[in-house]
Amino acid sequence: MTYSEIKGDVVKESIFTKKLSNGLEVFFMPKEGYTKQYAIFATKFGSNDLKFKKLHDKDIAEVPEGIAHFLEHKLFEEPEGNAFDRFAPLGANVNAYTNFNITAYYFTSTDYFYENLKNLIEFVQAPYFTDENVEKEKGIITQEIKMYQDNPQWRVFFNFLKGMYHNHPVRIDIAGTVESINKTTKEDLYTCFNTFYDPSNMILLVAGDLIKEEVFNKVEELFQKQDIKEPFSIIRYYPDEPIHVNKEIIEEKLSVSMPMFYLGYKKIPKNSEERHINLLKEEATVRILLDMVFDKGTDLYQKLYNEGLIDRSFQVDYVCEPDYGHSIISGDSKDPKMVKKIIDEWLVILKNRGLDEADFARVQRKQIGENISYYNSMEYIGNSFIGYRFKNLNFLEYIDMLKSVSFEDVEEELKNHFNEERQVLSIISPVN
Repeated sequence: MTYSEIKGDVVKESIFTKKLSNGLEVFFMPKEGYTKQYAIFATKFGSNDLKFKKLHDKDIAEVPEGIAHFLEHKLFEEPEGNAFDRFAPLGANVNAYTNFNITAYYFTSTDYFYENLKNLIEFVQAPYFTDENVEKEKGIITQEIKMYQDNPQWRVFFNFLKGMYHNHPVRIDIAGTVESINKTTKEDLYTCFNTFYDPSNMILLVAGDLIKEEVFNKVEELFQKQDIKEPFSIIRYYPDEPIHVNKEIIEEKLSVSMPMFYLGYKKIPKNSEERHINLLKEEATVRILLDMVFDKGTDLYQKLYNEGLIDRSFQVDYVCEPDYGHSIISGDSKDPKMVKKIIDEWLVILKNRGLDEADFARVQRKQIGENISYYNSMEYIGNSFIGYRFKNLNFLEYIDMLKSVSFEDVEEELKNHFNEERQVLSIISPVN
């Protein structure tokens, strides 16, 4: 059997891979001594994918907002019951998620691994949509949307994205709206399934104390039962997005005891293809910078904390996609606007003074150590690996990239990233 091996330099882990004749990429990560087994079957299809076509089709399809999440719900329904019922007797836990770019179905087990794997592949590849069950699902998803509309954490986040982006669909709620869900038809779902759930647009990753030859043989056997179709390319259409933000401050009142905020900076490249080449380096550089500015040991954090303006909910993150990106600084605060003011003033001082090279070395070592420790989690490996792979990046090389980032890279990012013209503040305040 022919397969190739993917490695990183720092992390001494290997992932073996083989591409099947139907275009599916299969990956196996050996985890010797682990009792748990894990598999994730994912498609490069998320809530951002609303306008698309197969390469040789004439017509462009436009589908309702929230359809990727709707489709995830519906694939669990089968003519005779529910896909969950397949896994419970085998002692496995199965679940799924939809985000902006991916829909993924996964299970963990300690026994009957190949039976569970068969069940996973079968239900994800066998849609059962009827007019009746689609209408029934609309009521369920409508209730879910209304529940999230009352969730302050959800609202402060999506208000932040609506302030950040003018046109890009990342500003749209992953579940869609009540109106878009009610417009969704059985035909829409089949259009999306037949486009995005083709094996050539999917990844299967397996991890556990298993024999690699057996893993690849079993997967090939399972897919031999399907009709082999010619793999095809998908063209996705996204609207142009300006570099400047849509709205600098968005405030809303909800039933919360303490105001909460999301503050961040937009990063939209003029040349997405050029940026994609350096995507890993960009992510590693910005994450080191965010730690150097906002980590618990920094003077800025201590100032905000000692003045009672932030608490342990304070955190930072960076979203780095080929066609969009933004940093996030979030938490609870009695005065989010004062937090913003102090951060703005502090960043001016930092830009004038410069960063500390010894601090850079400390943060870099810390992040390398943290990322190595994450490899103990199969779920973390699986979710991260497919997320990077769908961007044509090797997750195992992220730590190598962290190690290669220079102090000068981070200083340059400090000058460019924190631009007040690309800054958004989203606040949820108490009603009273």
